[in-house]
Amino acid sequence: MPQLDTSTWFTTILSMFLTLFIIFQLKISKHTCHPNPETTLPMTQKQPTPWETKWTKIYSPLSLPLQS
Repeated sequence: MPQLDTSTWFTTILSMFLTLFIIFQLKISKHTCHPNPETTLPMTQKQPTPWETKWTKIYSPLSLPLQS
């Protein structure tokens, strides 16, 4: 059974890392970042909901009187 030739592995792995590094650098360099995203504030209007003005109480089954 022949031995596995590992003499070119170092070159292959090194070239793979170099290629990945170049590809990622090219991808990152094309990415544009906005200068200051906090300059525009969104206008939010609060909608009144009916349950905010009413008093409500949620009864837990354990706090109710015992039913006989």
